[in-house]
Amino acid sequence: MAACGRAIGAYGPGFTLAQVAAEAGVAVGTVSGRFGSKRGLMLAMMTGVVDTVAARMHAAAARHEDPVAAVVAAVLVTAEGIDDPATTTNHLAQLGVDMSDPELRGGVAALRSRIREVLRSLLAAAALPGAPPPARAARIVAGLAHGVQLDWALSPSGRLRDRLRADVRAVLDSWGQVPA
Repeated sequence: MAACGRAIGAYGPGFTLAQVAAEAGVAVGTVSGRFGSKRGLMLAMMTGVVDTVAARMHAAAARHEDPVAAVVAAVLVTAEGIDDPATTTNHLAQLGVDMSDPELRGGVAALRSRIREVLRSLLAAAALPGAPPPARAARIVAGLAHGVQLDWALSPSGRLRDRLRADVRAVLDSWGQVPA
């Protein structure tokens, strides 16, 4: 699955099974035999990535005692592997293709739902007095993270991780203030 992600990052939605095989260091027949088609590979990737991303988010958060830093660390996981404008653009282009296929769109929805679920639990633990309820706060932070990625791909300045960290931190810091 990691090889597929790297191929998407390098070639965008026009990636081939041969490019995935090359990234994985295996024969094209191995990839083709296991997944049948590029769409089959994408469906398998969507299924597997949901739990993997959630586990990586939890692991990143667990490295921080400060609950706000834990939220930021978890959000940064969603930008791993898309640290240059071309890679980010290629992944966003693939997202457009995924959204046009009902099953792949369902996989994207499941991933986004899981990301919000992880963020909801972390935001509840952060107990930010000015924040909306945790489910809404998670939706806002997840939407912000995805929007920052798109904005940065269109107008890259500095590092994506730095911009994402600063923007998420700005929202969380404002929620940390006691409402008047």
